[in-house]
Amino acid sequence: MGDLPAPIYVVDDDVSARESVEALIRSAGFKVESFGSAQELLNRCRREAPCCLVLDVMMPGMSGLDLQQELAKADVQVPIIFLTGHGDIRTSVRAMKSGAFEFFTKPFDDEALMGAIRQGIARQDKSAPRSAPGVAGGRPNQQMARGGGSSEMVGNSLAFQALQNRVAVVAPTDSTVLILGETGTGKELAARAIHARSRRSNRPMVSVNCAAIQPSLLGSELFGHERGSFTGAVSQRVGRFELADGGTLFLDEIGDLPSETQIALLRVLQEREFERVGGNHTIRVDVRVIAATHRDLKAAIAAGTFRSDLFYRLNVFPIHVPPLRERRADIPLLVGYFLRTYAGKVGRSIRNMDEKTLEMLCSYSWPGNIRELQNVIERWAIISESDEMSTDGSWVPREESTAVAARSDQTQAKGEQTLDAAINLREHLEAVERNLIGRAMTAVGGNQSEAARRLGLSRGSLLERLRKYRPKPA
Repeated sequence: MGDLPAPIYVVDDDVSARESVEALIRSAGFKVESFGSAQELLNRCRREAPCCLVLDVMMPGMSGLDLQQELAKADVQVPIIFLTGHGDIRTSVRAMKSGAFEFFTKPFDDEALMGAIRQGIARQDKSAPRSAPGVAGGRPNQQMARGGGSSEMVGNSLAFQALQNRVAVVAPTDSTVLILGETGTGKELAARAIHARSRRSNRPMVSVNCAAIQPSLLGSELFGHERGSFTGAVSQRVGRFELADGGTLFLDEIGDLPSETQIALLRVLQEREFERVGGNHTIRVDVRVIAATHRDLKAAIAAGTFRSDLFYRLNVFPIHVPPLRERRADIPLLVGYFLRTYAGKVGRSIRNMDEKTLEMLCSYSWPGNIRELQNVIERWAIISESDEMSTDGSWVPREESTAVAARSDQTQAKGEQTLDAAINLREHLEAVERNLIGRAMTAVGGNQSEAARRLGLSRGSLLERLRKYRPKPA
């Protein structure tokens, strides 16, 4: 990296901040030059353009945003990473509309900043064409774990930086990790980031959703089975633990693990060995286990549905993934990332974003977290014919309390209109129940366990109702 033909430029009127960033970049082996004002940089850029620019937003005289405009007019094509102590929504919007590559709020994480610089230089080396200014024109702040895009995480808030720090600390070890957080917060992305930064990154990461597999088949799924060990076992099967040997096994929704499988898992964590279902040959494996759940496992222990000894085996290094409402500063970056993703899929460029729209998205509570935000942006990309995102349209998310109240009013009004028609109460209640179940299943992407939890039902009760309301074949 030290042989780069062009240096990295740092522009900040704060001497201590400028020298700190300069020292960080130099310690990573890059050429670097620093400037105390925008005008000083402009004089130099006319002679030699940098390979990357780290730019403070708020400076006396010409601001960082104004400097960016001047460079664009001069056709200076360089990835710009903004640093600011004024991380409000309006500044983020202006920076992204102008095509910023990254946007960091002070204080920032050193590793995250260096990761962004490396990505900017890599893009510059590949001579990738810069798209038109707009939210999708610049690359949002993406912290990418080594090993590929599957471990990509997007954000720059203090809550996100704390999460990144936890990931960075535990990744190089072989310790068992328990990732906790609400549904849709990105727990699997955190697990993939840990694997990608570990010494096992060149070995497989195998994932199992414990809630998506029938309890009677989960033992076979994890540990494999021998031929003839049960009805339907027509051949030998290798389980997920064997497939992950030397790598990482990610056990998602560990809170839904049935009691008999909890005992078997506890043994593997303690002894690193197991037998296939129906077999007597002991198999030893070298597997790092990362588990995740949205459930309160301590409450499950108190209720007798989760083993305390298994909890303490899993809870070696807990990581909490914050809900989106606790990292609102990341919403502009996430919106930009999803806009670019889905604009490409529908074959339409996104030139701009209405500032009011972004403020609305930042003020919404996002009960479904990042997954809900992703779905909202995808819905807009599908139904909208405009190149500018605005608050007009059916894609706009509504607060649950407002939506529930509106539905309640509508239901009551409809009920008052139809009671005189001697409506059948049982049929009416079944219609309401069918509608609620359908909405819950849609909201959680078909996850039956999560839908049951939201509806206050057991999984068995939900399955019974799904069978009841399933359309009859013609």
